[in-house]
This record gives sequence, C-alpha cells and structure tokens, in this order.
Amino acid sequence: MSETPRLTVMDVDTGIDDAMALALATRSPELALLAATTLAGTVDVAQTTANTLNVLAYLDAADVPVHRGASRALARPHHHAAHFHGDSGLGSAVLAASERGVSPERGPAAIIRHAVARPGELTLVCTGPLTNLAIALNVAPELPTLLKSVVVMGGAYHVGGNVTPHAEFNVFVDPEAAVEVFSNRALDLTVVGLDVTYRVALPKAVWEAAATVSSPYAQLIARVCAWAWTGHRRTGLFLHDPLTVAVALDPTLVDCTRRSVTVSCASENRGETRAERAGTIKVAETVEAERFLSSFAETLGLTWVSADPASLVAV
Repeated sequence: MSETPRLTVMDVDTGIDDAMALALATRSPELALLAATTLAGTVDVAQTTANTLNVLAYLDAADVPVHRGASRALARPHHHAAHFHGDSGLGSAVLAASERGVSPERGPAAIIRHAVARPGELTLVCTGPLTNLAIALNVAPELPTLLKSVVVMGGAYHVGGNVTPHAEFNVFVDPEAAVEVFSNRALDLTVVGLDVTYRVALPKAVWEAAATVSSPYAQLIARVCAWAWTGHRRTGLFLHDPLTVAVALDPTLVDCTRRSVTVSCASENRGETRAERAGTIKVAETVEAERFLSSFAETLGLTWVSADPASLVAV
C-alpha cells in the first residue's frame, strides 16, 4: 500500500455494514476520509444521514463532514431494506445523537468539489445505490478525469442476488443510476459484487468477543451487529461494505477481469447485472478472504476466530 494516505470520500446509505465500513475507514492509517455523502438506500436519507453522523461521532471522527444527498432513486420511489437492517438502519443499536449538524452542501456537489480540488488524487467509495454518483456525473461530465478511482459495492455477476434471485440490493434500488455509472467508460471503476462479498463473513464468535473489547471500534461492531443474531438463524454476517473499503486501500485483495457491465431496468428482472464482454470495468471475481478477514479484525481490534465459510449461514 502507498505510504501516503489515500484521499477518500465515502458515499453511504449507512446501515449495519456501512457502519462497519466507516469504522474500517476511520481506523485505517492508510486512508484519509475527507467526507461522507449520504443517500436513501437501506433506510430513508434523513435516517442514513443521522446514522452517519452518529457513527462518526461514536468513533471520535466527528470532524469528517457529512453531506446529505439523494432522497430517492433517479426514476423510482425509494425501496428500503428495513426488514434486515431494522427501522433505524442500525438494527437494535442506539447510538448517542451527534451534536453536529449536516453540512449545507449536498452530496453530489461535495463529491464534485473534492475531485476538483484534488484532481487525480481522490478515491470515491460507494457502498449504497449509485444515485449521488450518477447525479454528479450528469452535473460534471469531466468528473471521471478528476477522480483517481471509484470502488463500488454493487452487482451479482455469477451468483444469485440478495433482494431478488437476480439482483443485488444497491443496483436494484436505482438501476438507472447504475446504468449511468457502469456505461461511463472514462471512470477508473472497480465493482465489488456479491461474487466476492459472499466469501467474507463475520463469524458470530468474533461478534461475541467484540463485546469484551473496550475500544469504540469493537464496541460499534458488537452493537450494530447484534440485530443479525436476534431472531435470525445466522452464524455469520457478510462484510459487503467493509470489503469494498479494503479493496480501495489494497486492490490486490481481489482478482478482477475487465468487463462491460449491463444492468436491466425492466420490471421482471430489475437490477440484474451481467458482465460478459471485455470492457473497462474491473469486476472482482476472487478474493483473498482470510487475508482480508484477519486484517479487518486486526485493524478494529477484534479477536479473530476462523470459521469454515461453508458453515456460515449469513445475510
């Protein structure tokens, strides 16, 4: 990894795994988090924005500006995931309300401003629907030449979806935005889909041990992940968004193939992604799961307990 911290903006719909991704980002010395932009996804944008402020405050990272972004998809009503993340988006966790307010600058505008201020230096990490990025690309078509790279958690290419048999949640929520982003051949774009995130899960034993560690990072994991094991028969929790942050820091964690990605906007297979032809998008196909998981645990001060991936019942 580079000795100079990677300048990063995170675009989030803060629910359970976004909270863990924010923890990994703020704890990693290799990354300098300049701002967080929010949007509707896991829950509505007012709640994802409050969650982001509260998580950052809990992690003693309240100096990171938070910018509220899109309140709905480009062309569709909002589709949430409260059935899994809970009404608040953070399961049963109740974090103290941040005393800080949201920045008056909107999410897409903040993305553009940071890219303009640091041409060729900024990495954008998107762990929610792609609405804010699509808007930013429309407003500033020169944005791809200003960004160093974009790393997206989105899509299911050779595996089933997690919201329908074919579609991954982030793409399903706003397929039109995904079309805008994935068709932009000028972006240096890596997509981290369910093909690889399904191979990295937090075992229940690691979560149980986190409650005994005093650091705010471990305590955040203990609190926001409790929902996954309350009333659910799970032994693991997929680390979709933390893996995406880790790939932004260390692209060698995944092997990618350059593909052209298509997205269906049709009602019968909304959000289905296909990566079948050669193209410019780096689609993650394999992951060094154990290396990522042990690094994730070490960074956040967790006690790692290896588990056979085949034994994990995760969502």
